[in-house]
Amino acid sequence: MYLPKHFEPKDQALALEVMREHSFALMLSIDDAGAPFASHLPLVVQEHEGAIRIEGHVAKPNPHWRYLQARPQVLLVFQGPHAYMSPKVYPDLTRVPTWSYLAVYAHGQARLIEDLAGKDALLKRLIAIHEPPYAEQWRNLGEEYQHKMLGGIVGFGIEVTRLEAKFKLNQHRPEAHAAMHAAYAQGTPDEQALAGWMERLGMQV
Repeated sequence: MYLPKHFEPKDQALALEVMREHSFALMLSIDDAGAPFASHLPLVVQEHEGAIRIEGHVAKPNPHWRYLQARPQVLLVFQGPHAYMSPKVYPDLTRVPTWSYLAVYAHGQARLIEDLAGKDALLKRLIAIHEPPYAEQWRNLGEEYQHKMLGGIVGFGIEVTRLEAKFKLNQHRPEAHAAMHAAYAQGTPDEQALAGWMERLGMQV
């Protein structure tokens, strides 16, 4: 990732927050021909004593799990809120448009989760995030049906070895902050989220 220092958040907790709030991410690794292979997936992000672990699963027909097995190195891309920024936010006219965004790249090593108990635990963690009441319905589906569903997926756990976060909010252009914040605060949900992040980062809005 191209990462100028003024766009890099100092607190890892902020990157983790973006990862959890935008946990439908892009997983990238290398296929058998040496080309990039990507899957969009809902993920579970966990942190314990500074170590980050990310879990998810793919359908068994998806060859991505075989690529992870053969070449465990992986990149996960989490996309936070993003929006166009007009040069109208500047006090002068010698400016150009740009794009504001939050993004996190997690590099790591993958390990497959293939046993039924491990996959069941993973699914329950996903359910707890997205629809806790569904847990009871899952329990009542019956062991035979559960085993059939679990047999149709392959889980994975990724130990994160490097985390890169880019919060591109024009931090280095304070003359635009107030107008930029005012415009975003009245805009789309993504723009409103960016206005909130400007406040969180202590920008002069």
